[in-house]
Amino acid sequence: MNRRAKMIAVATASLMLIGAPTAAQACSWWGWDGGSHHSRPAPSPTPTEDPTPTPTEDPTPAPTEESAPVEDTTPEPTPTDDVTAEAAPAAQQDSAATAPDASFVEDFNTPALLGKVASLYKQAWQPYPDGTSGIYAPSKTVSVANGVMNVALGGDGAAGTFGTSAGAWDHVGGTFSVRARADGGDGNGAAFMLWPTSNVWSDGEIDFPEGNFEASPSAFQHSMTPGQEANRTQIPSGVSWRDWHTYTVQWIPGQSVTYSVDGKVLQTVTHDVPTTPHRFMFQTGNWGASGNLQIDWVATTE
Repeated sequence: MNRRAKMIAVATASLMLIGAPTAAQACSWWGWDGGSHHSRPAPSPTPTEDPTPTPTEDPTPAPTEESAPVEDTTPEPTPTDDVTAEAAPAAQQDSAATAPDASFVEDFNTPALLGKVASLYKQAWQPYPDGTSGIYAPSKTVSVANGVMNVALGGDGAAGTFGTSAGAWDHVGGTFSVRARADGGDGNGAAFMLWPTSNVWSDGEIDFPEGNFEASPSAFQHSMTPGQEANRTQIPSGVSWRDWHTYTVQWIPGQSVTYSVDGKVLQTVTHDVPTTPHRFMFQTGNWGASGNLQIDWVATTE
């Protein structure tokens, strides 16, 4: 945990739009026990210098019959002046606790109060604008302390892309790892995913880890056949969100995607393998019980 974040080879990348998941374009978040809380990311306004822009009108289409409505259980916001980052527990050490030597590594060594993470981690994390789709408000849920990014559950949701605003959208293959755990948050869940920069679902969606926090997360690799994207291959992880684990996706464009937990390979999939630029991101919802998603570190290579 005494590493410093580093990013290389991002200067030539062009700025892409932040993707914003919307209930209006929702499809089932399959890994959440077959529930209906997974929203496919969709375009949103270009980020500005303000890390938490004023919410704008949601440009997404009206919900279809397939869309799954999300019950709004968001409580009244708690004033951020009274919240400190000290609430996040330190990450425990295990055999997979150390981030690998990678092109990009963020191990969250700089403390950040609510509302300050975006400005202090400009080279590591690009949050969705507060108010996106009426679900996400990272400035009210995400803080950093004791070497851990802490995502509060039970109120607003949170989402964001790992990497710089210039380079995070240009991954074509590579290895993507995150060390994470969760406490509480029953009925809620998370998805860490590789989502196509094109925002075309048939360009391929890779999710790992994904699932309800009271259950075991899985990997999900979606069909790249237009009109059949909801079809997916599910790979159980066999572990619990309640413990620290390192989840890794190794993506070789057009050839294979290999899923691992704590260095142990679960399965390699050789069909529906993306070949276009993707971004590495995560989402949590605004439903379910209170709790915390904790991220020890994230690392990507190309």
